[in-house]
Amino acid sequence: MHLAQLNIGEILYAIDDPRMAGFADRLGEVNALADSSDGFVWRLVDDDPTYDAATELRMPGDEDMLVNMSVWTGFEPLYQYVYSTVHAQIMRERREWFKPLKRRHLVLWWVEPGVIPTLEDAADRLSHLETHGATPFAFDFAKPFQADGSPFDKTMPKKDCA
Repeated sequence: MHLAQLNIGEILYAIDDPRMAGFADRLGEVNALADSSDGFVWRLVDDDPTYDAATELRMPGDEDMLVNMSVWTGFEPLYQYVYSTVHAQIMRERREWFKPLKRRHLVLWWVEPGVIPTLEDAADRLSHLETHGATPFAFDFAKPFQADGSPFDKTMPKKDCA
């Protein structure tokens, strides 16, 4: 099984606004790092070659939410990328570019190898997580599940990204 992830954020300004430069100018670097990371399988991109990202795509039913979606070979490679690379620095600075959310911003779920998740599926998973909390169907880093549906068998270290 492969691990899919979606994270969302409501940007404070248009992506090409100079106040977003600290974020937008690093997208290429962060995406190239993801693409070359052990365990990386796929990430969502749009047709805008400027950022090689999905900056023009939005959450279904929520046009204010920027999306990031990817697929990884497992939990550990994604966790390593998110918390042990330059990605963690970007997360610490996110308040410069993103509004604080009063809802969940991340969801993880397992997919069969070769399956490319849709934004609609991701939105359903996020809604399920918000409604039911972490389950094998939709979970997060705080309470992950293995592909067989059992709780993850080790405690992941807490990371301060605030």
